Amino acid sequence: MTGVTMTPGSLERRLRARRDEGRTLLMPYVTGGITPDWTAYLRAFAEAGADAIEVGLPFSDPTLDGVTIQEASHAALARGTSVRGILADLAALGEPAVPLVASTYYNLVLRDGPEAFCAALRAAGVSGLIVADLPVDEAGELAGVAAAAGVDLALLASPATPEPRLAEIAARSRGFVYAVSLMGTTGERAALAASATTTAERIRRGTDRPVLLGFGVSTAEQAVAAARGADGVVIGAALMRQVLDGAGPDDVGAFLAKIRRALDERT
Repeated sequence: MTGVTMTPGSLERRLRARRDEGRTLLMPYVTGGITPDWTAYLRAFAEAGADAIEVGLPFSDPTLDGVTIQEASHAALARGTSVRGILADLAALGEPAVPLVASTYYNLVLRDGPEAFCAALRAAGVSGLIVADLPVDEAGELAGVAAAAGVDLALLASPATPEPRLAEIAARSRGFVYAVSLMGTTGERAALAASATTTAERIRRGTDRPVLLGFGVSTAEQAVAAARGADGVVIGAALMRQVLDGAGPDDVGAFLAKIRRALDERT
């Protein structure tokens, strides 16, 4: 799309402001439609101190997701969850307490077309977007459409991303840059990957845009370690495992609040 000014939207402005106040950013994840009362987890996460919330739009072939998120997606799809249903649930909540970031795969964007997809996100109160299988050199059209709709498209960078490409990803991302901690899928891990903080630090050397580190951040201790190199962390599989095991919003929120406290105590 031509003629679009690629300026940061409300998501990036919010994250920048919080980071510049000295706050370590925290973005938990929930699979949309995972339970009948799934939006109650949004409330619990906001109350626990989330700075933004990632909402997964389930896809039948989630190539970058590990066992837990795949199981969460399948559970949601088995309930008849759809993108339209998730966005209708979000729209019914009114103005979100914290910014919402949709995450999905490009097939779901293509199904309705980028313009209709991004317009539907914005109408539902979503201000950010992650498309896990969208490389930077193919992101131009969606980036322009998203910007026009007021949605910040965040791009991913991995430990294997070479420096020139890393600079391009950082320059073209909006909202934040998603630093992937390892070459692999999402999922809980016993220890934070050694490549995690190195990747985040490489990105931060070339941009002032917030850098959030995800994939495998599972405990408060790991979140604190991850935050040494990044502006914030993404917590996904560790939360969805609890939901899949039957934990309600208050219990999962309490777990997230412990991570929030640990991050606050380090600053």
